[in-house]
Amino acid sequence: MGKNSLTGDFHLYKIRNLTTPHVQETMKDIFSGIAKEYSQFRPGYPEELFDFLLQQVNNRKLAWDCGTGNGQVAVKLANYFDQVYATDISENQLLNALKKENITYQCAAAEHTTFSNSTFDLITVAQAIHWFNFEQFYTEVKRTLKPNGIIAVIGYGLLKTEPQTNTLINYFYNDVLGSYWDDERKYIDEGYQTIPFPFKEINAPTFTNTYHWTKEQFIGYLNTWSAVQHYISKNGENPLDLIEKELNSFWKNDEVKAVTFPILLRIGKYDAPSHSSPS
Repeated sequence: MGKNSLTGDFHLYKIRNLTTPHVQETMKDIFSGIAKEYSQFRPGYPEELFDFLLQQVNNRKLAWDCGTGNGQVAVKLANYFDQVYATDISENQLLNALKKENITYQCAAAEHTTFSNSTFDLITVAQAIHWFNFEQFYTEVKRTLKPNGIIAVIGYGLLKTEPQTNTLINYFYNDVLGSYWDDERKYIDEGYQTIPFPFKEINAPTFTNTYHWTKEQFIGYLNTWSAVQHYISKNGENPLDLIEKELNSFWKNDEVKAVTFPILLRIGKYDAPSHSSPS
């Protein structure tokens, strides 16, 4: 392949690290060490959310999914957009990402990209914006969105299932892991309602996503929590061992339970000033 007009000399599926040393030092990369587990156990987002999101978009030529992780959202967008660009600071995450011919993965910080001005019809960031520098990221969003382009901030909150498991998970989340959560986790707990959002907001319906999981899948997901990884790093043991016996007492190995995630969603339109129009 030759030159790419958006990002310079970049080849599809070959991951270039465009993150500057300074950015790498200041940004948190928590999930590189569990990239395989992340791609296997992390939940996705319901089709209804994408249906609603696509109704807000004027054109479906170019989309950017930043903080793409294992590419869950990028793959969904690739079904509708001519080309999707997906960035993340974790090369290991990108190596485990789902591949499609019209997805270009790039190792780069969301706050610092090589994309051209007024490029994208849609920008998405899923379960990642709380790790970003808001001011720098939004400057990049406004630079790279087309006038009247759409930004969607997506995420999911603490899961809910049957009462016994809910009680145990609330204890695990707050009492066992409480001090191990990064400060940024508060934005998830607050439903992304307290993040800055300097765009013309579009009212969105409420979405949830329900899975039917075995205990193994449930534990696999819990192991991807950043606070679990911090606990292991500090103490040399897995905190899930502290609740395993009680969990086993009411969740049999072959039993399947419904697990529901509340979806977090902020959608906005960029009313670009006249000087931001493409030259």
